[in-house]
Amino acid sequence: MADGLAIALIGYGEVGRIFARELIAAGATVSTYDILFDDPARGPALIADAKAAGVRPRGRASEAVCYADIVISAVTATEVGAVAAAVAGDLAPGQVFLDVNSASPDTKKAAAQVVEAGGAHYVEGAVMAPVGGVGLKVPILAGGPAAAVTAERLNALGMNLRPVAVEHGRASAMKLCRSIMIKGIEALIVDCAAAARAWDVEAEVFHSLDQSFPGTDFAA
Repeated sequence: MADGLAIALIGYGEVGRIFARELIAAGATVSTYDILFDDPARGPALIADAKAAGVRPRGRASEAVCYADIVISAVTATEVGAVAAAVAGDLAPGQVFLDVNSASPDTKKAAAQVVEAGGAHYVEGAVMAPVGGVGLKVPILAGGPAAAVTAERLNALGMNLRPVAVEHGRASAMKLCRSIMIKGIEALIVDCAAAARAWDVEAEVFHSLDQSFPGTDFAA
């Protein structure tokens, strides 16, 4: 049963707050820890926000993860390895650690080794779109031996995980390669538009591009 699933969120930033609210609405219980909870200036507001949303803020990461069925790490890219190392000793055999942070394949592989050393399951998550737009439904590529089972459990709560590999690193590699193309195209479009505007030939250039790539409205 997905209803009543216990989720621990490590990281209560934008992604953590969105996931927490929607997971609770779907019937999960959610606890969370964020390093900023210890910040005298910012901590009280974050903790109050969590409590108002029905989330259980914890004073330490270990307190958040100890009773969770699934732990979701949603921190900054630079903290991926540190968070995995910090909670690895508190994870029970069979417990799931879902890492949805943006990081390189090698970073995810290293985190997986740390988490799995104690018998917990590491699931690599590659978020493929901005979370703010679609919330819990954001497409996430999942990798690892436990990816399929974890996807089944979380998708029942409204998440959108798609298992793509049993090996660690492949999901992040797919996201990385896709990002090279997408960001490259975006940069080319921006440069093209700037040059066309400077020469006052935007309408003509965009019309030509629309003819070359039917179905794409470049002017929009």
